Amino acid sequence: MKKYIKYVIVILLIMIVGAVIYYTIVISKYQKLDNHIKGVYTCPMPQDSFFSDQPGECPKCGMTLVKTEDHGHTESSANMTAYTCPMPEDSVFSDKPGICPKCGMTLVKVEQHETYNQDQSISYLLKPTNNYVIGKYHVTYAMDTSISGEINLPGVVEYDPNAAVNIATRASGRIEKMYINYKFQMVKKGQKLFDLYSPELLTEQQNYIFLITNDPENFSVINASKQKLLLYGITEVQIKQLTKSKIVNPLITIYSPESGIVVGTEFMDKASGNTMLQKNTTTESLTVKEGNYIKKGEVIFRLLNRDKIWGIFNVVQSNGSFIQVNQPIFVTTEMVDIKPFAAKINHIETRFDPGDKTNGVRVYLNNSQMKLPIGLRLEGRVKISPIKGIWIKKQSMVSTGDQHIVFVKNGNGFKAKDIETGIELEGYIQVLGGISIKDQIVQNAQYLMDSESFIKSK
Repeated sequence: MKKYIKYVIVILLIMIVGAVIYYTIVISKYQKLDNHIKGVYTCPMPQDSFFSDQPGECPKCGMTLVKTEDHGHTESSANMTAYTCPMPEDSVFSDKPGICPKCGMTLVKVEQHETYNQDQSISYLLKPTNNYVIGKYHVTYAMDTSISGEINLPGVVEYDPNAAVNIATRASGRIEKMYINYKFQMVKKGQKLFDLYSPELLTEQQNYIFLITNDPENFSVINASKQKLLLYGITEVQIKQLTKSKIVNPLITIYSPESGIVVGTEFMDKASGNTMLQKNTTTESLTVKEGNYIKKGEVIFRLLNRDKIWGIFNVVQSNGSFIQVNQPIFVTTEMVDIKPFAAKINHIETRFDPGDKTNGVRVYLNNSQMKLPIGLRLEGRVKISPIKGIWIKKQSMVSTGDQHIVFVKNGNGFKAKDIETGIELEGYIQVLGGISIKDQIVQNAQYLMDSESFIKSK
């Protein structure tokens, strides 16, 4: 009987010791949970999802653990202590299932005892950074006013093709000698161009000599023969020499009727392109050479007049409505010795250039005194009348290419908003829609632009 009593006492002691151990483990676990809720330590790297109730180092990345209060964590305890290690001495907590980084055991779900409400006072911090920017910046307002100013028009000096002179052959023949061999040579009026051997001219000279020798009193026929020689390109001086010597010259020298610059040897039926306006920085040889046979009517030289030029200015599409014919324009050049001068717009080209999206504005210039070189860059300034509208400063807007963004004051930060814009004038942008004059916008939008990603306005 005493033996059975001893067995019962031993069993009771074992049960009491087991209950004490179990109670100690449970109480320790909940105490650590309470300590974790009151002051939990976590890894600064959010992707590690590691929490602890005591300071130390993260077993995943090795970084020093920080308190959630100091680190700005505001998650609920339900998320922070959802899973824990079965071994209480490890003190490992996680917001998602996984493996304990200390002992390798599978994390188990923990029963939650308390519920904490999320702090709603900082909900604005959770908005996308590209859509909403937090900070204190200088603000301004859109202005409902009238703004006047000037439009700058880039330009260049070009030849006036209407002042060009085509030198064509009036008789067929062979070129025996060329006095002009390269393009862009300067030619003066009366200068020799080339010597021509022409059977037609030779025959007409013989007829003229026969008339003045055998029928000198037949003035009407002699004058008709003389006019024919003039129409073939023979000068009065050459006819006088022919009358005096009465010797036929098989070679006839062709002289330049005007002064200008040689630009080519185009044929009349092929001169459809505006070759006068083509800039060339190299010296090119002419296509017509000595010994070439040429036909009647063929263009041998084309001379450009340097005294009559054009100023071609480009106008962007948005400013086209402000440009009118006979409107004054103030022109400046890159040349130091040429003072700025006033002119007027003579022609607005109707053809739109799809490359740079501009229209050409033509200004006729007299170059006899200024001597502006062809290809010289110009800058034209045109004054425009005041324009009524809503305007903001250019630095208050950020352009992303297809969008124009301003940052409008909204609560504790600024919200990116897409606006519709008009013209740009004197450092101001015309606003056609998107904001009103009551909206507060950032004074300098460049400070709020995210340089690593696109701005979201919607």
